Amino acid sequence: KCVSRRPRKCHVNVLTARHLKIRSQRTERASSIHPSCQSVTVEGQLSEDDGCMNAAVRATVRVGLYTGAKVYFVHEGYQGLVDGGDNIRPATWESVSMMLQLGGTVIGSARCKDFRSREGRMQAACNLVELGITNLCVIGGDGSLTGANEFRTEWSGLLADLVRAGKITDEQARKSSHLNIVGMVGSIDNDFCGTDMTIGTDSALHRIIEVVDAITTTAQSHQRTFILEVMGRHCGYLALVTALACGADWVFIPEMPPDEGWENHLCRRLTDQRARGSRLNVIIVAEGAISRDGKPITSDQIKKLVTDRLGFDTRTTILGHVQRGGTPSAFDRILGSRMGVEAVMALLEATPDTPACVVSLSGNQAVRLPLMECVQVTKDVTAAMAQGRFEDAIKLRGKSFENNWNTYKQLAHINPPDVKSNINVAIMNIGAPCAGMNAAVRAAVRMGIIQGHNMLAVHDGFDGLAHGQIEPITWTSVSGWTGKGGSMLGTKRTLPAKMLEEISQNIAKHNIHALVIIGGFEAYVGGLELVQAREKYEEMCIPMVVIPATVSNNVPGSDFSIGADTALNTITSTCDRIKQSAAGTKRRVFIVETMGGYCGYLATMAGLAAGADAAYIFEDKFNIKDLEMNVEHLVEKMKTTVKRGLILRNENCNANYTTDFIFNLYSEEGKGIFDCRKNVLGHMQQGGTPTPFDRNFGTKMGAKSVMWLTEKLKQCYRHGRIFANTPDSACVLGMKKRALTFQPLAELKADTDFEHRIPKTQWWLKIRPIMKILAKYDIKLDTSEHADMEHVLKKRSLLTK
Repeated sequence: KCVSRRPRKCHVNVLTARHLKIRSQRTERASSIHPSCQSVTVEGQLSEDDGCMNAAVRATVRVGLYTGAKVYFVHEGYQGLVDGGDNIRPATWESVSMMLQLGGTVIGSARCKDFRSREGRMQAACNLVELGITNLCVIGGDGSLTGANEFRTEWSGLLADLVRAGKITDEQARKSSHLNIVGMVGSIDNDFCGTDMTIGTDSALHRIIEVVDAITTTAQSHQRTFILEVMGRHCGYLALVTALACGADWVFIPEMPPDEGWENHLCRRLTDQRARGSRLNVIIVAEGAISRDGKPITSDQIKKLVTDRLGFDTRTTILGHVQRGGTPSAFDRILGSRMGVEAVMALLEATPDTPACVVSLSGNQAVRLPLMECVQVTKDVTAAMAQGRFEDAIKLRGKSFENNWNTYKQLAHINPPDVKSNINVAIMNIGAPCAGMNAAVRAAVRMGIIQGHNMLAVHDGFDGLAHGQIEPITWTSVSGWTGKGGSMLGTKRTLPAKMLEEISQNIAKHNIHALVIIGGFEAYVGGLELVQAREKYEEMCIPMVVIPATVSNNVPGSDFSIGADTALNTITSTCDRIKQSAAGTKRRVFIVETMGGYCGYLATMAGLAAGADAAYIFEDKFNIKDLEMNVEHLVEKMKTTVKRGLILRNENCNANYTTDFIFNLYSEEGKGIFDCRKNVLGHMQQGGTPTPFDRNFGTKMGAKSVMWLTEKLKQCYRHGRIFANTPDSACVLGMKKRALTFQPLAELKADTDFEHRIPKTQWWLKIRPIMKILAKYDIKLDTSEHADMEHVLKKRSLLTK
């Protein structure tokens, strides 16, 4: 008998899965019998190999097995579904080991003409019915997902035809009466509406930025203009984010063609940049870029324009398929893993009345959306572009795309006003340095100049503010800062409490009207101390904003901090190398210590991205029995074909169970079975060039902070001076679930554990069970929350009214 694990509403976040099938079996975990859901298959179809599917495949297989289902790979996409035979094979726990670091997809993908015909789909249905498969998970673009929905819609008719043809029995048709489908979007172009990020997009951005950084050095040396063409036939996401992340002078995207006469505008902009002292120009072009009349704008056309009119030494680079390859980023691995979990849960909760859905990402939240609504909105974007409704096309792409475009426009397409505001805004870095700080400073400085403000740089944190290390900072001063790691302004951990008198004097001396504080937990606490000092020092009654920037990701008021993604990728790539070493030597367990203070974010997320067996953190208490269980788990693992182990430990997870203690314990208990090695990663986690995510995140945060300060200054202008003493005049700018929000510092105190320097509530703790399940621990998954079905057509209807 086939049994399906059903109504278990699950929280996990979503977005990935691909060629697999699951037949539910009677197991201890099966909580209910649902006759119409006899098997679950996860099948993925991609017209081309788009990035990083393997994390999704791995998660779907392992969570499927965890729920008591039988999982199948469908190799070569829909072609494998039609051909059947060895293309549809059972998946095991070990079969998805060591795939997280591999790009592409290990189960293959192919274009399939056969599936476009009814005869082909009938053969595919026959293959599924014979194996008892009634649940399908598809990873692909809108074409692949539309095909899956059509397959589901005509399922009953296909079965009837198969019965008439004598290929299946009435009993088989009855048992397979309904097909459930869940889609996950795999596309480096990020061209599917309804999700902020598709699987593979972040990894593609990593490849692009690596090239941009390499090109920038030679361009500066020779004072060249570089034109970089990136993928994006119908969507300009890659081009747009690349332009933000590298501070490009111009970007061409299909959703928003340049205005008439753009040639003159472009040449004027490039000339102005050179006049300001810039030694290079960077122009980003999406391969689908068009003019207002719908004609293609090519990189060769732009090169000829710049060379003929300006005489600049100009080079063109077309990246091509290099963007599709390489090792997946940490973001894509976590995204794929979370989506794979949610996809399985969506399948097992589905009923015959449930529409086909896609699992997608909105901000930091997983959502389920009706598949065909997303496909329709994606088609609406194309229609809007064809009809010249370019503003609508931008909006239909989603809030994330729209915010990126608006930020780019503000930083690159507006000239500083002739009339100054006479407002002085100071910017400072506080706490430990991290990648992405400089991107935030650059964006804040340039946005301030665009608003007509005088921008001041404070060197060496609160020390510099107290000792007068303050100087003007200009547009050209911050050129090229987006790609630089560390802190160009200099930073210290010193708090202001003992220097309030000196700080107030320098605020008055330099006539500072607003303050941007970029940093970690010290920036947050320092901001609180300045707010508390308002009672005594009137000079402190100015608008302030704190931008979280720390590898630890421990600032209250924000789900993410600038710098955490770069550190996470550093840890993940190091763990990849360690696992590769262990795979060669066999029977070896590595203990790796990560940074983060008392916050276990890095250890947990790196554990999920690198496929760790355990991650010890302060927030998730553990004892000697837990350590013993982990050792026994590894002993059992060594009996399988996967003879290696990876254990992560947050640096302050436990005062007594130190890295040395855990290393010695594992070494002693594993004698004769496995040996141990340990690595303390240290400050390498704070260095390096920022990832695309941190550059983009820092840029948007820096720009938004100054826009907020500008509005707040207008509200606080009284009797010819600035006076701000209300709680909402000193805020933390943070990412909360689906939006960037400003939260008063004073209100965040209640949610802060000051002793351990962490927020009292942390969103990522709820996805820790995923890591344990994927490591084959028999634990319960938190089902207190789940991703409800949402709708995307409300936005579409508003635009068409």
